[in-house]
This record gives sequence, structure tokens and C-alpha cells, in this order.
Amino acid sequence: QVRLEESGGRLVQAGDSLRLSCSASGRTISTSAMGWFRQAPGKEREFVATINWSGDSTMYADSVKGRFAISRDNAKNAVYLQMNSLKPEDTAVYYCALATRDGRIAMFSFEYEAWGQGTLVIVSS
Repeated sequence: QVRLEESGGRLVQAGDSLRLSCSASGRTISTSAMGWFRQAPGKEREFVATINWSGDSTMYADSVKGRFAISRDNAKNAVYLQMNSLKPEDTAVYYCALATRDGRIAMFSFEYEAWGQGTLVIVSS
């Protein structure tokens, strides 16, 4: 059973950059697509970014396109989310997730079988 642990969330100023990490243990993630989701206070969880098993295919929510970049290091069993030009509306708990399908990118929550506990990002104006 895979365990996912996010790290890197903290309080930052608008315009700053931040890199989130997701470390997996218990099994390899190298054959699975991975994703990042977020949940802002009082809102539903939403898709942020996804990456396929090999790292050569990615997809982003429109709200973060051009500012965020998802990447992975299968040798380290880890996934990352580089967040640039942060805005107050990016404030949320960010979750890493492992997809159930065949390694292709996945945008929807139901396509994921394992989730981390989340890391809090607060962007002040």
C-alpha cells in the first residue's frame, strides 16, 4: 500500500515562488500517473495538475497554467509542484495523489486511489 507525504507548504507573499514535494513509500509510483489537487477554505477540492508515468505528458487547470509546473523523479519515488507568481487565490491545502489508471494523465478525483494528508499554502496579499 502506497503512502504519500507532501511537504513544502508555508506562508508566502503574493508573487513569490514555492516548491511542493510529494514523497511516496510502500511501493513504486514509477508506473502510475500522479496528480496535485487543492482545497481552499469553504470550497471543494479541485484539480491542479497531473503528470503521466514517464513525465512527458502533463495537464494543468486553467487557473494555474503558465505559473505552475508538475514534475517527477521516479528514481526518488517523488513528485513535485513548482508554483510561481503565487496569488492569494492559490491559498489552499495541496494534496498529492496517485492515479489508478494505466499511467496516463488523470484529471478527476475518482481516477485516484491514494492521497496524501496535504500541505498548507497561504499566500498573503
